Amino acid sequence: MQIEVNGQTADCPDDATLAGVLEQLGYGERRVAVEHNGEIITRADYATTPVNAGDTLEIVHAIGGGQAETVADTFTVAGRTFTSRLLVGTGKYADLDEADAAITASGAEIVTMAIRRTPALTDPAAREARNLLDVVSPDKYTLLPNTAGCYSADEAVRTCRMARELLDGHNLVKLEVIGDEKTLYPDVAETLVAARELVADGFDVMVYTSDDPIVARKLEDIGCCAIMPLAGPIGSGLGIQNRYNVSEIVAHASVPVLVDAGVGTASDAAIAMELGCDGVLLNSAIAAAGKPVLMAQAMRHAVIAGRQAYLAGRMPRRRYATASSPMTDLAFQ
Repeated sequence: MQIEVNGQTADCPDDATLAGVLEQLGYGERRVAVEHNGEIITRADYATTPVNAGDTLEIVHAIGGGQAETVADTFTVAGRTFTSRLLVGTGKYADLDEADAAITASGAEIVTMAIRRTPALTDPAAREARNLLDVVSPDKYTLLPNTAGCYSADEAVRTCRMARELLDGHNLVKLEVIGDEKTLYPDVAETLVAARELVADGFDVMVYTSDDPIVARKLEDIGCCAIMPLAGPIGSGLGIQNRYNVSEIVAHASVPVLVDAGVGTASDAAIAMELGCDGVLLNSAIAAAGKPVLMAQAMRHAVIAGRQAYLAGRMPRRRYATASSPMTDLAFQ
């Protein structure tokens, strides 16, 4: 005999029950609701409800508002590919154990560190003290030696060459040449000089710079492998002070752009990623937090969330409200 199921003709045996029809249609033990000839049938009555020729069934189930989507998303700089877009520093922690725990919680794969003169090791205790590289091992992380504290191109180049020797030929560096002690803003002129010399010497240069799109373009033309405009002054926690300039740099760069300096909390990191940045580098926001490990976890999630929001494409901004529920074709009128 024939019946109608959700507006379509279906065949079923004579003397069928509702339970038998559902089994035949493949619903089996699935959770559905059934209307039989305009009457909703409870699940307990499926086996005793007869279905006759010409009967009508409406069968419904629950659906979600959308389908979950997994994006295989990696970050590549200087030919090296990473799954984490959060880069972290190693300074300002209470001790090496705290630094280790926070860096681990952040999920970062690239860790930046400064290069400094060694202290005198005449004290036996000093000789036994752990080194940063005991915690941030080159076997576990990609190290990013930086030129923090350098105020000239010569100092920065010299520091990078010392770092390369320290790390057995490692050539990925973060260049920063500071121009002002109070703001720690970059000296752009000296940065350009140092970048040219380092690139010519075979270094892969990730460069800290101002949020000037013209300077960013010049640094890319020199051959820097990543542009790292400041969000705000180093260690200020002010967040992104000029979203327009950062967006302009992102829009015109053909190398990765990472916000560096000024991030204070998770929302700052998320905003940077929503602007289209390829990553975020931060230190103080984690190390200076009341609970560094917890903040490291927050930053990890913020970078992921911001990146996913960027890839998803945000809804357009509107001046006036738009109802999310339609006002036409209502079920009850």
